[in-house]
Amino acid sequence: MKNSRPFDTQKREQWLTFVQELSPEADPRAIRLVGQMRTAAQALYRINEGSLTAAGLSYAKYRLLMSLLFAERFQGDGALNPSEISEWLGVSRNAISGLIRDLETDGYIERQLDAADRRRFLIGLTAAGREIVREHAGRHFAAVGACFSQMSVAEQQQLSQLLDKLTNNIMEMK
Repeated sequence: MKNSRPFDTQKREQWLTFVQELSPEADPRAIRLVGQMRTAAQALYRINEGSLTAAGLSYAKYRLLMSLLFAERFQGDGALNPSEISEWLGVSRNAISGLIRDLETDGYIERQLDAADRRRFLIGLTAAGREIVREHAGRHFAAVGACFSQMSVAEQQQLSQLLDKLTNNIMEMK
């Protein structure tokens, strides 16, 4: 059977050759790194999603609930408006609206009018929302931690620094 894994060395080399045929000035190291990062990111996403299956939550919904719990712990009442949630999670307002609607239907969050501006509403956790986050946090974080178990602490710190450096460079390019 033909090996079709995304990190297949032969396929990766063929891809790099193909890209350089299309664009001879392309940096093959950068192309390779982007491919490796995409493969790793997709694998991490699948781990995140899989760790929350028992909760009946997608990773996106869980992130929203975690953000509200964090805000509750460190920002007073913990209620956030949809724009704040969107900015915090780096997700469009449309995507946040759909998540809010679903989580509200599930009974994990509730909307309330903003006392300071009655044209807006705030999103807060319900008791059920707090409970599901706390109930599944350990399993979720254990699954994520296992992804990095083959790296030493120093390697994890180095990876973190390199990703910060890459992110800062990308943000400066915008």
